[in-house]
Amino acid sequence: MKQVVLKVNFHDERTRKKIMKTVSGVDSISMDSKDMKLTVTGEVDPVSLVSKLRKHCNADILSVGPPKAPEKKKEEPKKEEPKKQEPKKDDLAEFQKLWIAHQNAQMVPLQHYYVRSVDEDPNACVIC
Repeated sequence: MKQVVLKVNFHDERTRKKIMKTVSGVDSISMDSKDMKLTVTGEVDPVSLVSKLRKHCNADILSVGPPKAPEKKKEEPKKEEPKKQEPKKDDLAEFQKLWIAHQNAQMVPLQHYYVRSVDEDPNACVIC
């Protein structure tokens, strides 16, 4: 396991997506757009990674080392979430009326087609 920090120069979202696609397949990837830094953690060869990234943008190795252990956060007491308020019966009745009106507005009358045969109408145009 290695942690590689790279400096990459990209200016648009398209290049950023290409960089992320190139680096995919490792344990973790984090990109800091403000500092133009890319941190890759996993089984990766830094030299081959940089050579692949240079096809899309300018990339340089800043540091290579063992991955840092995640910081342990103190457990905060869990705050109870307020219970969801159930809709009032008046609101529910109003919603049902609106829903029924919406459904009725969407109903389209069915079109019935009538097919006439040559036997019924001798003046009908028929191509034999």
